[in-house]
Amino acid sequence: MNAMRACEAGRRGDKVRGDLWLGFTPADSGGLELEFFSKLEGMFGEPTRELILSLMATHGVEHGKLEVEDKGGYPFLIRARVESLLQKAFGNLELRVEPAEAVSAAEMPPITRDGLRRSRLYLPGNEAKYMLNAALHGPDGVILDLEDSVAPAAKQDARAVVRHALHTLDFGDCERMVRVNQGELGLEDMRLLADAPMHLVLLPKVETAAEVEAFDKAAGDSDVLFMPIIESALGVMSALEIAKASPRNVALTLGLEDLTADLGVVKTAGGTETAWACTQVIFAAKACGLQAIDSVYGNIGDTDGLRNSVALAKSMGFEGKGCVHPRQIQVVHDAFAPSEAELEKARKIVAAFEDAQAKGLGVVSLGSKMIDPPVVKRALKLVALAEEMNS
Repeated sequence: MNAMRACEAGRRGDKVRGDLWLGFTPADSGGLELEFFSKLEGMFGEPTRELILSLMATHGVEHGKLEVEDKGGYPFLIRARVESLLQKAFGNLELRVEPAEAVSAAEMPPITRDGLRRSRLYLPGNEAKYMLNAALHGPDGVILDLEDSVAPAAKQDARAVVRHALHTLDFGDCERMVRVNQGELGLEDMRLLADAPMHLVLLPKVETAAEVEAFDKAAGDSDVLFMPIIESALGVMSALEIAKASPRNVALTLGLEDLTADLGVVKTAGGTETAWACTQVIFAAKACGLQAIDSVYGNIGDTDGLRNSVALAKSMGFEGKGCVHPRQIQVVHDAFAPSEAELEKARKIVAAFEDAQAKGLGVVSLGSKMIDPPVVKRALKLVALAEEMNS
């Protein structure tokens, strides 16, 4: 057996719920000593203890001291925490703990380039409790985040949690997204999550086409899609090249907090300081047939502000927005939905178009007004969008 090292994994503390912490000190002999504490000893103490010991034995850990503080860790999370602990103990990131009931790619909703992406709900990658019922809130996508919401010391733990969550949890009809880290750490995320069923990877702080191309290579022969996030002045100036950098790209989005920091300006509700950057990203996305997705609105309690922000985003050409809290999802969906007046006009244009086609006419007219092809195209898209929203 390879030499092992002292290590720990998981979360501990008075405020921790639905999680566990493990500490391991290796030894050359004397068997495996277990010091076990569980908040739910009467209900789940014994099965939790048995699962942890079984996983340790499966991977050849026979001697040392194992400390466990269990605050109601879910079975998939127990496996994730043990996986991270073993990786640290053996110094081997490739080491795997198999999921108990793995979700196959065939059980996910299909991967689609043009699906609804009105809302995407960010979920911290090291906080399993937020993942359990995320689908009940009805976002178009859930993002298991390995980047900004995870402290540097917890990156490895979070990666194991995200992997086991994707394998195990039911995210319903939501698109399963992962925001990886930037640069080499992100490429390692891609490699170590290669077996996990997911639809889309968000690539943070992208500034050049070469970065996207590196992630494309790391994705291998998988069908996973990309959404690059543009968060700097250089990224904005390179938006078109970034959009064209990979056939996996389906959308471009922005991170306005980082962008305003890079610009040295204060982020305002009106967004005048980043309006040009947003337009640049929208034009780059549309020029390449991609969706343009707006940044998050950080003030969770300001519903009116969020609604106004979505209205502005929609008027500019954005098709979706990031959400940092479940209560934002319905507001975003309602604000992106076409109004009844818009739908009624679009349906009339579509009806006129279909009538012209049936008669073999090359010109579409509504009453005495000629309808240009781009207007017909927009009306068809709007009606299709409304039908998809209601399906």
